[in-house]
Amino acid sequence: MKTQDLIAEAVSLPIDERAKVVDSLLRSLNTPEAELDKKWVEVAKHRLQQLQSGEVTAIPNAEVFKKIADRFQ
Repeated sequence: MKTQDLIAEAVSLPIDERAKVVDSLLRSLNTPEAELDKKWVEVAKHRLQQLQSGEVTAIPNAEVFKKIADRFQ
């Protein structure tokens, strides 16, 4: 099967099935590492604590995406 045929078939799948395909492909490129995942969980918990305590202030996503869009225009 040619790559284009495979892509066309994948695109025709329902969205939940496409998400499974994408997840599987990404996992094959970036295999999970338990120790690294634990470190990311620690970072996420720390950042959540900072938000909840008021130590840092969240930036609205619309503002973040606008800054990104402005940078690449």
